[in-house]
Amino acid sequence: MKIVDDEGTDIRIRIFCIEDYDKLIALWQDAGLPYKPNGRDRRDYIERELKSSAGIFLVAEKNEELIGSIFGTHDGRKGWINRLAVAPAYLKTGIAAKLVKEVENRLFDMGIGIIAGLIKDWNTGFIGSISKDGLQASR
Repeated sequence: MKIVDDEGTDIRIRIFCIEDYDKLIALWQDAGLPYKPNGRDRRDYIERELKSSAGIFLVAEKNEELIGSIFGTHDGRKGWINRLAVAPAYLKTGIAAKLVKEVENRLFDMGIGIIAGLIKDWNTGFIGSISKDGLQASR
């Protein structure tokens, strides 16, 4: 999926591949998303999840730089949005909403009708930005 930013530059939303791993970790760190290198965020763990049919792993890319990421998973009934991150320079530009919409569409296409996500309370900057992107937060 391609979108064009305010500068007329293409932003591409594409499937994450394991070769993006180091760039992904750099994005998460830049975005302030906690990273668990000895747990769920280990390279081999993510690589294993990529092979699962229950996962949708997408990134937003501009000029070969990762500027956004999102992981969607499901248990056959309910979908979850995880690891949504946007580079600080691209907050409030609609990237998060486009990533969420793409994961939602793919989950809906799989027959998953219930989708939820979790944003931690400490992430006040992101919580504030999602309303501009057309997303809703509830507590």
